[in-house]
Amino acid sequence: MKRFAVLVITLTSLLIGSPMVQAEEYVNTPWKELIPEGYKPPPVRSQAFYDANPELANQPELDAPVVEALHNKKVKIPGYVVQLEGDATKVTQFLLVPYFGACIHVPPPPPNQIIEVDFPDGVPYENTFDAVWVEGTLSVERKEGDIAVVGYTMDAVTVTPYY
Repeated sequence: MKRFAVLVITLTSLLIGSPMVQAEEYVNTPWKELIPEGYKPPPVRSQAFYDANPELANQPELDAPVVEALHNKKVKIPGYVVQLEGDATKVTQFLLVPYFGACIHVPPPPPNQIIEVDFPDGVPYENTFDAVWVEGTLSVERKEGDIAVVGYTMDAVTVTPYY
């Protein structure tokens, strides 16, 4: 009987530690968690504001601090797609931003509010015009591109419409 109990405990331990039993959990992460405590990002302004104040249109805050503790965290975050790369049917690399229209006509958000996402499976174009959920492993990595400076990158495992 004692041998049976040891066998049951051993098998249970193996199953609980098994990747098949432990599903990868992505933590629902709001954008404000990508901003270090005490940092105040610049206000989001309308295109009309920049039309009236063109001298402010190209002055994004490029030295915004990031949250180092988020490195290699599995996150689920909603946002909008700014297409970077893809083919005729899907987008495989994009910037994920917290609000519609960011990086298009007005200064981009600060780097701590932009995630460069790689998703080799690709997001169908029709899913890139509305908000999406992105799940993946977040990395703290600064990159400078033609459109924006990013503070985070992500290898996405899923990109789904936001409902």
